[in-house]
Amino acid sequence: MPEGDSAYRAAHHLARSLAGRKVTEFSLRVPAHATADLRGERIEGANARGKHVLLRVGEFTVHSHFGMDGSWRLVRPGEAGRASWPARHRLRAVIGTDAVVALGIDLAKLALWRTRDEPSKLGWLGPDLLAEASDLEEAARRIRLEPERPLTAALLDQGNVAGLGNEYVTELLFLRGIRPDRLVRDTADLDELLAHARELMLENRDRVERTFTGDPRPGQRSYVFGRADRPCRRCGAVVLEGTHASGQRDGGTRRAAWCPRCQAS
Repeated sequence: MPEGDSAYRAAHHLARSLAGRKVTEFSLRVPAHATADLRGERIEGANARGKHVLLRVGEFTVHSHFGMDGSWRLVRPGEAGRASWPARHRLRAVIGTDAVVALGIDLAKLALWRTRDEPSKLGWLGPDLLAEASDLEEAARRIRLEPERPLTAALLDQGNVAGLGNEYVTELLFLRGIRPDRLVRDTADLDELLAHARELMLENRDRVERTFTGDPRPGQRSYVFGRADRPCRRCGAVVLEGTHASGQRDGGTRRAAWCPRCQAS
């Protein structure tokens, strides 16, 4: 499930492989930008803001958001490289150079902006947990503005803190011993919780496989996420499953999992 660490790694690999090269192939397969053509422009680099990947080409930024299933894949140019391309209907972006081609696959959002407009486009985002100097005090301040809001909703709201998704929030609450139905006003350790969230994301930032247990093997990476009806790794109680509040203002929910014994408060 793509979250802030996924966006960071994607941007890192895009920048390492493409920066300084000229675009030889350019296609954004969304109606608003279907005719855009940046061939001949120089790729300046890439970085991430929360869950958003920003690839800078000339004076423009190709903005993408993975959603639930999106990714960027790097392949060789030419016919040999095309053997590894996904089905055409899954391709949202093709940005090629003489050495490598970047494929945007199943991207939930794709846009093209003037790079100078980035602050106005993404200024609503809260502090990025993977920023070099993440402003956790500001993130806590924003969250505390709504004390009656469910804590999960506040943490998943990208306008409060950028980068956290449902897997991180679910595992973070387990590690902090917090029930998923707690409200912001009942969370006295919010500053420590945000610091722990940043620590988890930094630990996973450069890993091929995200893990919260320290074990990268399949089936061993999480404490409660995706483990409903199985024994808690700490106490042996059966992990419960339900829903908790999402970060959306429309009152939506996300899948929750928790240990009734380890997360009793």
